[in-house]
Amino acid sequence: MDLVRKSDFFSIVLVLCLVLNSLVLFCNGGITSRFVRKLEKTIDMPLDSDVFRVPPGYNAPQQVHITQGDVEGKAIIVSWVTQEAKGSNTVLYWKQNSSKKLKARGKTYTYKFYNYTSGYIHHCPIRNLEYDTKYYYVVGVGQTQREFWFFTPPEVGPDVPYTFGLIGDLGQSFDSNITLTHYENNPTKGQTVLFVGDISYADTYPDHDNRRWDSWGRFAERSTAYQPWIWTTGNHELDFAPEIKETRPFKPFKNRYRTPYRSSGSTEPFWYSIKRGSAYIIVLASYSAYGKYTPQYDWLEKEFPKVNRTETPWLIVLMHSPWYNSYDYHYMEGETMRVMYEPWFVKYKVDVVFAGHVHAYERSERVSNIAYNIVNGICHPVKDQSAPVYITIGDGGNVEGLATKMTEPQPKYSAYREASFGHAIFSIKNRTHAYYGWHRNQDGYAVEADKMWFHNRFWHCIDESPSHYS
Repeated sequence: MDLVRKSDFFSIVLVLCLVLNSLVLFCNGGITSRFVRKLEKTIDMPLDSDVFRVPPGYNAPQQVHITQGDVEGKAIIVSWVTQEAKGSNTVLYWKQNSSKKLKARGKTYTYKFYNYTSGYIHHCPIRNLEYDTKYYYVVGVGQTQREFWFFTPPEVGPDVPYTFGLIGDLGQSFDSNITLTHYENNPTKGQTVLFVGDISYADTYPDHDNRRWDSWGRFAERSTAYQPWIWTTGNHELDFAPEIKETRPFKPFKNRYRTPYRSSGSTEPFWYSIKRGSAYIIVLASYSAYGKYTPQYDWLEKEFPKVNRTETPWLIVLMHSPWYNSYDYHYMEGETMRVMYEPWFVKYKVDVVFAGHVHAYERSERVSNIAYNIVNGICHPVKDQSAPVYITIGDGGNVEGLATKMTEPQPKYSAYREASFGHAIFSIKNRTHAYYGWHRNQDGYAVEADKMWFHNRFWHCIDESPSHYS
């Protein structure tokens, strides 16, 4: 009888183990998802696709996009392109339910890249906006006019709820279109997109075909014209091509996209800071000089002490190249920047760092690796509740495809990883709590494949790690 019972017991244990193993794979670290995306080639949409359609009408504005225009959130920058002629650089705008229309005037730019000449690129700042207000705006004044709208953020404050969308490495493939559609249809609506770099992937085409910058702008307009996208530069924005005598890095990006860098005392548009709701967001440049005595280093050293956590409790950092990455792709490419800046991230208790570059998804535990020096030999990440969570979200769907090869065993600092395309939502509730969810493209719009509650490092610093991490 005892032998039968023991046999039954071991059979039950075996079945339970098999069931658990079918759901997730527990490694040395956290969870490696067992979800397997159907392997198929990632292909860019052809230029005659509907999503790239040129708007009708003579010289109609296209590629319309907005971004924050100051530190506090009371200004935006409206940008658009006209192809046939320069046209008007004026923007008409007005508050919802108001008949009083105001005017703002911008400037117009063009550039050449090898055998490509751009259309007329307009950038128009609109200042002194009211918080928490819906505005309408019109571009193309006097010719083919197009109307859009946006919401300004609530006034900066410690308990202001605010929801960010997270997208990285988007490109313009069929998968990119699914990602953007998934984000648009998420029942938890993002109010601003934090974009972690690699926009159009025009540089993957012969001679960096800049028509693919135009097509990307038309593709993304359905989102970028209605809510601010906060831009981070990635390696695919470099467009450094000495073989065709293009030696000015970031030329297309600098002409097409604006950032409010001067407002935060930066000297270049690639690193800057903004406040939005209860968040203080620092954008860093992985592909600009960042060593000691460089402009980016000097700026960041002065920037961190400016953060007032009683005003903006949530401290978020955006960059392109991740510091903690357990995929074989781009492994340790962010290491030198980590060595330079990680002590500041821990000292000032950054809540979360979002990065891209690796075309997959990964979330870390709260770890740091700042104890190492050449004498003590301590050279592995350790649990650190003053450190941020590092999230890699370079999974927008670009033509280069997914990063599928992971390092094994899964390191202890890695909490969850999966080779799928998707986007994320970071929803701040108050000064102490924020809710985060990652959505893979294959799921229903409301499904979260990975999620966690964030506890603010300044106001509510508790251990969020699951029991397996020590």
